[in-house]
Amino acid sequence: MDILTLEHFAARLNETFFSVDDGNASFVLVEVKPLAAPTLQGMMRAPFSLLFRNCSPILFTQKIFNMKHEAIGQVGIFMVPVARDRDGFLYQAVFN
Repeated sequence: MDILTLEHFAARLNETFFSVDDGNASFVLVEVKPLAAPTLQGMMRAPFSLLFRNCSPILFTQKIFNMKHEAIGQVGIFMVPVARDRDGFLYQAVFN
């Protein structure tokens, strides 16, 4: 697969990704946003961030999640838990 960009994920907002290493734990993509950053020579993509929600009461530690999605395929995404709300835990991934 090519280098993933914001456009790959923007079309997948509110869709479910599954962590194949964590018993197919489901993560819903709830936010896709570009990051303000200077464009540096040689950059392969514009930086962006993703926010996923997992409704499990179990907090996953930060790590690379091997995520599976029917349109994107399988990809490793480094995610960090950043918040908890009434619907579960939120995890952020930053691509730069």
